[in-house]
Amino acid sequence: MSRLNNNFYTGFFKSDHLSEKDKYLFSKKSPKYKFNIIGAGMIGQEHIMVTMLEGRAGINGIFDLSEDSINNTCRFFREEYPDEKELKVYDTLENACHDPEVDGLIICTPNFTHIDIVKEAVKSGKHILLEKPMATTLGDAWEIKEMAKDYQSVFQIGLQYRHKPIYTEAIHEMLERKSAGDIKSISIVEHRVPFLDKVNQWNKFTEYSGGTFIEKCCHYFDLLNLFAQSKPEKVYATGGMDVNYKDFEYEGNKSNIIDNAMVNILYENGIKTQFNLCMFAPMFYEEIMVCGDKGRLKAYENENFLPLNHNNSYLEILSGEDGAAKTTNPCYPTVIQESGHSGGTYYEHKHFIDNMEGNHKPTASVEEGFWSIVVGEAAEHSIKTGEVISINKMLEQDIYSKV
Repeated sequence: MSRLNNNFYTGFFKSDHLSEKDKYLFSKKSPKYKFNIIGAGMIGQEHIMVTMLEGRAGINGIFDLSEDSINNTCRFFREEYPDEKELKVYDTLENACHDPEVDGLIICTPNFTHIDIVKEAVKSGKHILLEKPMATTLGDAWEIKEMAKDYQSVFQIGLQYRHKPIYTEAIHEMLERKSAGDIKSISIVEHRVPFLDKVNQWNKFTEYSGGTFIEKCCHYFDLLNLFAQSKPEKVYATGGMDVNYKDFEYEGNKSNIIDNAMVNILYENGIKTQFNLCMFAPMFYEEIMVCGDKGRLKAYENENFLPLNHNNSYLEILSGEDGAAKTTNPCYPTVIQESGHSGGTYYEHKHFIDNMEGNHKPTASVEEGFWSIVVGEAAEHSIKTGEVISINKMLEQDIYSKV
């Protein structure tokens, strides 16, 4: 039997009564790798937690322009990991990216900063995990895609929703087992509370976030692209800013992000998909339905803040006379599921390190990150113009004619 992941099992078994020489299963391994966190806010802390929980890497240091964020994250690290060496705080981005003791960089700064940070990070040659969305504009996303084309180290995009338990199981059932036959249509729903507060409230403004479709919905466009196994051909969207932040101002600027939408996407292989967004619902609810020529898959994840006994996840496959039906409740161990994004961030990290070690695991590539931005940008254009957007025409106008 291999040794247990001591970080994972700490909350389940007691071993404090043992001396170090009496620990075998619970002996603490020294991390093989060191990561620096670029961006020390809420998501930065989530990346720290899952790194420490996974155990093969440790956190060496952080860089952020906000003193409050730096102080808060250093305090959090001391309290959560009192036996660890204190975080190194870098005074410049360059120093954080090029520290020779560090193996990987995790970039989780505000969206609009990604392009400039990546330009510096790729000079280091280190492994890179870049939080979603990879950029706020199609042009910047294309530039990052080109920078990553011949990159020798791992360059992964933080589209971790594909690693949530309901989607992991749905991918297995639909793309590997072909449980519903050939996919014909896909529908995804997200109903949730409004965007939460951020430092300088950057996520309330399209200029800094890229807009709701790019900031938040890139996760779902990535999933639609993944299940469709094809490139998007046409996009039509309706939506608006009907409830949230209509009277919100920050330093004289008015919020301008949509809070509800319907998006229809036709793929080159003929698969039809739709996405339904509502960001003024009193819950966190996600649902996917995939219809094939031999059945249907439905799965959902639900947190409704009610004191009721119910399952937070559900998945069903109905195949009629073509096969057995299945219902299940996909989940991960509690400590993993509570570490962030229903455990998606943990497995994103686990696969990141696996890929660093040459043990290939499927994660969101820079190419896939780019196509999630393409759909988001097309949906934004469609709402503004009221037109069906041709992806090829949009790319020709915005990208291909300029390179």
